[in-house]
Amino acid sequence: MGFRIGVVLSGCGFKDGAEIHESVCALLALDQANCEVSCFAPDIEFEVIDHRSGEKTGEKRNVLAEAARIARGEISDLKQADPNQLDALVMPGGFGAASNLSDFAAKGEDASVLPELQSLIQAMFEAKKPILAICIAPALVAKALGSHKPKLTIGTDQGTASALEGLGASHQSCPTESFVVDEASKIITTPAYMLGPGIRQVNVGISRSVGALIDMLNRG
Repeated sequence: MGFRIGVVLSGCGFKDGAEIHESVCALLALDQANCEVSCFAPDIEFEVIDHRSGEKTGEKRNVLAEAARIARGEISDLKQADPNQLDALVMPGGFGAASNLSDFAAKGEDASVLPELQSLIQAMFEAKKPILAICIAPALVAKALGSHKPKLTIGTDQGTASALEGLGASHQSCPTESFVVDEASKIITTPAYMLGPGIRQVNVGISRSVGALIDMLNRG
């Protein structure tokens, strides 16, 4: 196999976990690039959302157990992620990134990231290892690395862009099929379903982003 890539999932389902299309597109692109993928998710509870009505069901489930559905059972607790064993980090979006991996959905600029993920992002950055964040996941990068003023995108939504800039990031507008690269910080971001409009366009953006990630790794 090629490079060792850590993929952080936040559950299973775009309203309360990891966005499934984004996750699968990223995992497929990484596999096609001959990467060795290790999936991780936090072992915590979350409130379930009915994906038909958008309403809370009153049920609670486990993020790690739900993310295992996408990873086909091959997944570990996020606390076990070792930055020394990874060449790069990939984070798909979905509302879980903003509500399970962080509280950005509720607190915006006052948000915090799960301590284990905060530490992982910082460790990857300090080791000059690339990070690819998809959809709303760039908010996690903005919070974790805001003092370094990373250049990134969540698409064109001005409200969310302003919140990311409030965290210290430099936001760049970007269409679904493209991506933004911060060469100095080795951070790649793509809007995906922050813009849509469908899986075809989202896949183009994610595939190109993974290509940029592999190119960055090959250049060292």
